[in-house]
Amino acid sequence: MKICLIGAGNLGGAVARGLVRGGVPAKDITLTASSAATLEKFSAEGFDTLLDNAAAVQGADFVLIAVKPWLIEEIATQIAPELGKESQTLVCLAPGVPAAKLEELFPGDMPIIYAIPNTAAEIGKSATILSPVRASEGQFKKVEKLMGCIGSTVKLPAMKMLAGTSVTSCGIAYALRYIRAAVEGAVELGIPPSLASKAVCDTVEGAARLLNEKGTHAEQEIDRVTTPGGLTIKGLNAMEEAGFSAAVIAGLKAGIK
Repeated sequence: MKICLIGAGNLGGAVARGLVRGGVPAKDITLTASSAATLEKFSAEGFDTLLDNAAAVQGADFVLIAVKPWLIEEIATQIAPELGKESQTLVCLAPGVPAAKLEELFPGDMPIIYAIPNTAAEIGKSATILSPVRASEGQFKKVEKLMGCIGSTVKLPAMKMLAGTSVTSCGIAYALRYIRAAVEGAVELGIPPSLASKAVCDTVEGAARLLNEKGTHAEQEIDRVTTPGGLTIKGLNAMEEAGFSAAVIAGLKAGIK
């Protein structure tokens, strides 16, 4: 299996390293970027690297495009003439590009699938949103399996991809912002920064695993912690008074307006 990953930036690099962590040999992944300096570190890690996008896609089973959305047309101009000559699948990791636009930029019958991961792909913990643009069930399953190397996957219809992107791809930044705030609060309470960071991170990880493994609703687990007149309910009420839940919801909605 040969993979071409166009765009070795923060997301592309995270996906490439996550694929290796998930069992794909680095030598079977070709990374491209606009500068040789960007590719040096990946070459040192055993990845195949090229500056020529058109050459990179030749012979690849999967072509992953991990560039900014406004660069898609430029990339398509470079690689579209080289695609579809073999059994290839195009996977778009760039959010916000309409499905119809992708079909226009990459005509023919080559499978096209949206896959929107987040940077936790690097450690195999991405929450990746998938949506078929032009693909059979079998072709979709192959991409689903590939993306499973970097974490969990959820299939959504094309019309819900932007919402899914806000929740997972942007969402990792929102979760990190909570962690940053909690660490700052812990330091103000007198806990040393390094201990505060570990305590907060472990707490957030524990909360997430609690819900995933038990399949319970967040409010059920909150109820188990909040005793009448206790510390937790006072803290929760203070956060809500400051607009915590409203702020989170507003943040999720802001990106899709």
